[in-house]
Amino acid sequence: MTQTHYQTQYYSQDEHQLPRPPSETLPTMYDLPSEDPEELGLPDEFHDFQPKLLRETCKPKTYPAAECFIGTDLNLYYDSRHPLWHKRPDWFLCLGVTIADRQEDLRWSYVLWQESVSPFLVVELLSPGTEKDDLGSKVRELGKPPTKWEVYERILRVPFYVVYDRYENQLRVFTLRSGQYEQLALTTSEPKFWFEQLELGLGVWQGVHHGIEGKWLRWYDAAGNWVSTHSEARQTAETAQQRAEAAQQMAEAAQKSAEAEAEAERLARRSAIPRLVSLGLTPAQIAEAIGLSVSEVEEWMSPS
Repeated sequence: MTQTHYQTQYYSQDEHQLPRPPSETLPTMYDLPSEDPEELGLPDEFHDFQPKLLRETCKPKTYPAAECFIGTDLNLYYDSRHPLWHKRPDWFLCLGVTIADRQEDLRWSYVLWQESVSPFLVVELLSPGTEKDDLGSKVRELGKPPTKWEVYERILRVPFYVVYDRYENQLRVFTLRSGQYEQLALTTSEPKFWFEQLELGLGVWQGVHHGIEGKWLRWYDAAGNWVSTHSEARQTAETAQQRAEAAQQMAEAAQKSAEAEAEAERLARRSAIPRLVSLGLTPAQIAEAIGLSVSEVEEWMSPS
């Protein structure tokens, strides 16, 4: 369906009616294409695994999870005047946007004139074919849609834009100041950035994700600890439970050992009673000598 057809379908109004809002007149996510086979930077395996780690560990303290929409390789339609124009960020976060709680409500794409909320953060994973576009050095072609950088900076005005180059292990963080992106200074030895609005930080973690060793973008908390994935949290809980069970077993074994030692000592003391009786000691003297009660001594001395 061509853009002209869309305009005919969605913009025709009865001349006596008031104009309807864009959310009603423009195409929805069900009308817009979800894939562009001619777009550069088709996902590789890294573009599959890395966004999953970002999604699992993104747990802002300042927003409930149900109001943190995360898009991964999802078309983002941004211009109501050109409803087919879109970008496809590798990963983005929108705050205050309710996520779907039913499968049939899962988004096909993110349509700005329906959502009315621009992303707070966009993350692009650098690829050789998209480097110029990701870093703002690509020149817009005449008659073509704006570049990725122009859309994020000037149209959507995304407050934070992150680019990660896994080939050079380089993390770049840009923030919007006076309408333009400004790159923030990060330490090269341990690149990371703290987002006050989220009470979360984003950094480069060395470790194994989905069985693959490498350097990965990952969120960390205020204490500097990497936020756990679901499997890590489950493993931590299982380990804690195993340790608790082991501690309980050790405590029970120690108690039984103490009880056995006490019983052995009591029997050893009682075994000394016949010799003390033969020496003519009274039950009270015997009890005092071996540390038993008088009743215990008398019980032993009484005929069964």
